[in-house]
Amino acid sequence: MKKLEALIGTACAMLVDGMQQVDDHQFHRLNKADTRYGLDSIKNISGMGVPYAMLLYERFLGRPFAGHRDSVSELVGDSLESAIEDVLTQAGISYRKTKRAERIEGFDQTPDFIIPSEYNPQVIIEAKITEDDGTARDKVTRIQHLGELSIAGRPPDNPKYEVIACIGGRGFGVRREDMKKMILSTRGKVFTLKTLDQIVRYTRLKDFKTK
Repeated sequence: MKKLEALIGTACAMLVDGMQQVDDHQFHRLNKADTRYGLDSIKNISGMGVPYAMLLYERFLGRPFAGHRDSVSELVGDSLESAIEDVLTQAGISYRKTKRAERIEGFDQTPDFIIPSEYNPQVIIEAKITEDDGTARDKVTRIQHLGELSIAGRPPDNPKYEVIACIGGRGFGVRREDMKKMILSTRGKVFTLKTLDQIVRYTRLKDFKTK
């Protein structure tokens, strides 16, 4: 949460200050009609309106800031994972947080959290914050696959482990059908930052609570 708050604070400060001076060979991210002069630009645009085409400036420029946005997205995602760690730690729940591109036996797609460990997976948590519906769809597909693995060769009412999704961002609200798939795959175990404090109470995590 602290990382997320810091990011929001930095973004607000940048919008207030507007574009800073850069070298001739550089292009400032805020060098556009609605942010060039800080709050004055924002007030002007909000008052007179703006053509839709002007909002597509980044697409016109060939997405030069995509790398930066993706890196920031990872930081925001880290804040959600940190919040999950805090909840698990406060409940005294042992867990295994995996690393990016790590290989875990028994999983062709490594989940974000395994409880209590990869040697005895009983609860799996997938976490993601995204504003992009394509990224959200990819995460939904991962969650569906984990759900399928959990009941492979077993009765549907007796999965090998419980799959939990922790999500956030506009991306997950774009495609209702994807949300339906995720809810069905997790049997309703879908949480956001606002409901994360209920994750232990309403999932199998309560079986591993020691505090």
